[in-house]
Amino acid sequence: MKAYVLDANALVRYFRNEPGVRKIQELMIQSDKGLTRLRMSVVNLAEVYYVSTRYFSPGEVKKAVQRIAVLVGFDSPDADQSMSAAELRRLYKLGLADCFAAELAIRSNATLVSADPEFGRMGKRLKLLMLPKHLP
Repeated sequence: MKAYVLDANALVRYFRNEPGVRKIQELMIQSDKGLTRLRMSVVNLAEVYYVSTRYFSPGEVKKAVQRIAVLVGFDSPDADQSMSAAELRRLYKLGLADCFAAELAIRSNATLVSADPEFGRMGKRLKLLMLPKHLP
């Protein structure tokens, strides 16, 4: 079964119906059918909540997350995984939350779904499914 890790911007785009939403919808449909596995770090979920509450009420965001929780598994990193994320930050100079997404994708042998071109710094170490570039 193919595995994917969602970066925060992927889920924000899904909630806001922005470019790339169709690909996220397709992945969620495949997850619902048991054809793919979707995961996200709770660190990235915190970022989704923070960014999404700029556009929606906190209650709306919580309800949206609850609705997709049956399709997306949320991963809580332990101390070793947090240290691995920190090592990725040291090596590739990515944002800290991005490092948790990358660490989960590498550990899970999954493809990271993101619009962030900075993940390209990791080269072949990270499988990427790129969404359209960030909106201004």
